[in-house]
Amino acid sequence: MKALILVGGLGTRLRPYTFSIPKPLLPFGERPILQCIIEQLRTHEITDIILATGYHAELIRAVCGDGSQFEVSVRYVHEEKSLGTAGPLALARDLIDPDELFIVMNGDIITDLNFARFVAFSRSHDFDLTIGYTRYVYQSPFGVLTIDGDQVRAIEEKPSTEYAISGGIYAMKGSILDHVPDDTFFTMPQLIQTLIASGRRVGAYDIKEYWIGLESVAHFDEAMKHVNEGRLEVAHATNR
Repeated sequence: MKALILVGGLGTRLRPYTFSIPKPLLPFGERPILQCIIEQLRTHEITDIILATGYHAELIRAVCGDGSQFEVSVRYVHEEKSLGTAGPLALARDLIDPDELFIVMNGDIITDLNFARFVAFSRSHDFDLTIGYTRYVYQSPFGVLTIDGDQVRAIEEKPSTEYAISGGIYAMKGSILDHVPDDTFFTMPQLIQTLIASGRRVGAYDIKEYWIGLESVAHFDEAMKHVNEGRLEVAHATNR
């Protein structure tokens, strides 16, 4: 089975670390993030990897090569300009059959997701695209008022709201790549909205396993805490 990993971003929120190295190659424990992702995919028999490169592509290629050191096959597509979170998919159109299901994910995610179960769920529901989602709780730092005209009817101290958020992991049919414009900045929310509007089936899969997007130093620290406590299985994957 194939997986396309998006590794072309600038990683601006992690500068200065990402001035000289792309975020997917930042060390997570003793290995680059991207190696952790590839080895996690491999444990679920996903061994045909396509890397969508951009920023510092030469470093990605130097580390991953043809994938043989990870016991997978690695191929590359390259964006000459920023194409967003869905635009790079058009570059892989010739590498993916219209009737095959494949994984798309961001190259900055650490997760213990059971990819085999995720794919089986998408297949069993015949979804054109399945979004792996997790939950984010926003807690207001303030007391929130309920106001009716000029009168306060209630106050709630620091309330919290839970949102279902995209985990940056998708299972999709190759046929939906026809909905991605060529050489155009195009985001995953735009693709999803386009699919819904055209009547394609878009599903949601609850990621109950550990998941974190490494968007900040604080996220790194949080994920490493789980590693040190032995609660993060992906951190223990090794080459066979």
